[in-house]
Amino acid sequence: MSTQSIYLEHANITVLNLEAAIHFFQTAFPHFKIRGRGKEVHEWVHLGDDNTYLALNQALDLTPKTEKNYYRAGINHLGFVVEDVETIAENLSAAGYQHGFPKQVEKFRIREYFMDQEGNEYEFVQYLSEEVTERNSYA
Repeated sequence: MSTQSIYLEHANITVLNLEAAIHFFQTAFPHFKIRGRGKEVHEWVHLGDDNTYLALNQALDLTPKTEKNYYRAGINHLGFVVEDVETIAENLSAAGYQHGFPKQVEKFRIREYFMDQEGNEYEFVQYLSEEVTERNSYA
């Protein structure tokens, strides 16, 4: 049986304010560029690099979510593996974005959680070990 390398190519997210979402992600990932942009029924962009991107769609229904709740069905957060979590956290904090969860410093990883302008949470994790078995703690 062969082992395949699997990675998430993109996430497709509908947002209340397309330009604000672009700002959030370019603050976290300054190297992300708009790969494509269009408008059919709604405006959309593909924002990312050569390997991964976010498909961001302008919402037509502008009713915001009322609460974050890990006990209801739906996506709770997206996690990004990054090389320098401190710089990303500094950039997001300086731009006025708030933590969604306190910083988590563990033996083999550091995690930061930030909320975008719409209340969506994103995790940024820096692994401090190349050993896959050390990266996550399930105890």
